[in-house]
Amino acid sequence: MKRILSAAAALALLSGAAVAQTTVTTTRSTGDTVEIAPEQRTVIKKYVTEHHSKPVKLKERVTVGSTVPADVTFEPLPSTIVTENPRLKGYSYFSSDSGTYIVDPGSRRVITTID
Repeated sequence: MKRILSAAAALALLSGAAVAQTTVTTTRSTGDTVEIAPEQRTVIKKYVTEHHSKPVKLKERVTVGSTVPADVTFEPLPSTIVTENPRLKGYSYFSSDSGTYIVDPGSRRVITTID
């Protein structure tokens, strides 16, 4: 019984550590994988806040994988993020009242949310 409790405690500790270091992996329509580390997500959120991007009013709920309406204008990702993670080159973002979204401007699909 003592071994079972120890194993369960170790598993709980390891799973907690994994959550703290999680990166979000997204896949482009081309099959490329893009990872956005938590610190990069923080930089993107800070950038959007500091640059006062005008939030878009959306009529429909936007989720990862959904297509953004044609009337929504995208902004390029900050060069500091693209420099740190070149696989993000070509992605854009937009903000709404419900959050900030990273999109593939070619397909207009949401690849992840930042919040």
